[in-house]
Amino acid sequence: MNYKDLNDYELVNYAIAEHSDEAETLLYDKYKPLIVNFAKKMLPYCENGGLELNDLIQEGMLGLSKAIDHFNEKKNITFYTFAKTCIERKIITAAVSTRRMKHKILNESVPFEVRGDDNEMVYADYLLRDETTDPEHVLLNSEREHILSNLIKDQLTDLELQVFELKLNHFSYDEIASILDKNTKSIDNALQRIKGKMRNILDELDTK
Repeated sequence: MNYKDLNDYELVNYAIAEHSDEAETLLYDKYKPLIVNFAKKMLPYCENGGLELNDLIQEGMLGLSKAIDHFNEKKNITFYTFAKTCIERKIITAAVSTRRMKHKILNESVPFEVRGDDNEMVYADYLLRDETTDPEHVLLNSEREHILSNLIKDQLTDLELQVFELKLNHFSYDEIASILDKNTKSIDNALQRIKGKMRNILDELDTK
């Protein structure tokens, strides 16, 4: 069979259902330029983190492998969109890990709540604001933080989850917009939606 004449859906089906190495290889070859381009875009954010371009490309390949294994055409999404998301998530996760080491004191746990000057509990606005967080005000190792972290991630869209992870790890609006190929307004809108979802979750927690 000439797999080169098949579309992505057919290649995925043969790669999984028929265990075709040739079909899978064609998918890797087809998506490698996308992986390489995004890896190059993320490389500057891995400076001094020990990751090289080939490391990021490998992470992208792992993301593509996950996309092939978990793609479900019944979910009304193209394979390209699903694969792109999986690839970007995997590479971003690797880049974020190197970034996190530079801010380890602020990332032992997620700073979801801090007490303001008026004794009011400030949640999402503090977490996602542009100002540098002050370690002295970060509440570490809170069970509430871990619960909120898991709950919020379950409610975010793919874009919101990427924006959330990048913002938590000290990427600026401009950096996030560049990484995700969005304008800063789109990033700001995503952050506002995230804040709204966080407040709703916190309200629910407070009523329990």
